[in-house]
Amino acid sequence: MSQPFIEAKNVWKRYGGNVVLERLSLRIEEGEFCAIVGASGCGKTTFLRMLLGEETPDQGQLLLNGAPLPAEPDASRGVVFQRYSVFPHLTVLGNVLLGLELKAPLWGRFFGASRRRARTAAIEMLERVGLAGAAGRYPAELSGGMQQRLALAQSLIARPRLLLLDEPFGALDPGIRHDMHELVTALWREQGLTVVMITHDIKEGFALGTRLFVFDKVRVDAQAPHAYGSRVTYDLPLHQSATPKLAVA
Repeated sequence: MSQPFIEAKNVWKRYGGNVVLERLSLRIEEGEFCAIVGASGCGKTTFLRMLLGEETPDQGQLLLNGAPLPAEPDASRGVVFQRYSVFPHLTVLGNVLLGLELKAPLWGRFFGASRRRARTAAIEMLERVGLAGAAGRYPAELSGGMQQRLALAQSLIARPRLLLLDEPFGALDPGIRHDMHELVTALWREQGLTVVMITHDIKEGFALGTRLFVFDKVRVDAQAPHAYGSRVTYDLPLHQSATPKLAVA
């Protein structure tokens, strides 16, 4: 069996006496678009935070390409939350440039020719997500859909291998949500991303994903509701084909 891009092996997570995840095991191949659904409080966001590096398992292993997942967020993992995660004091262009400047080797800033290249790359990303005309505006001046486009641009400008989406479209109107679905699907294929998305909308999961994971509690005790955690109860392959892997230059 080939080595997966992401592998969870018997992962447990507790907060005090509250068991959130137990015996969680799954494998995700590079280039897949995996949707996660489940009841509120079943540990979906906890698992996403572990993939991001903000949480660590109490037991078990979480591996990236066969090695322990880095314990701190880094540029290889981008994330977009339901609540807009951009910086209100920066312009649209400034927010996207920040995604590049965090990778800069000197004081987190670019200078001279490096800054001009970074600015060109940021403008090209804004064009790709449909925000080129809003480069000089501030997030408070944007609609909800535009703010999510900006959050995507800020995450993707650093060229992550893994994109984590935490119910990113739940607060959007149906028409805007449909546009965002098309944009995310196109960017997933163009950039060769592996995507893990939490959604409360099972139809959305079926429409976008190549895989659908259902998180649920297998063991339940009415006298001790927090004694047991969730794990994958269904792993469903879906109709979409995974995006082709990008060739390494």
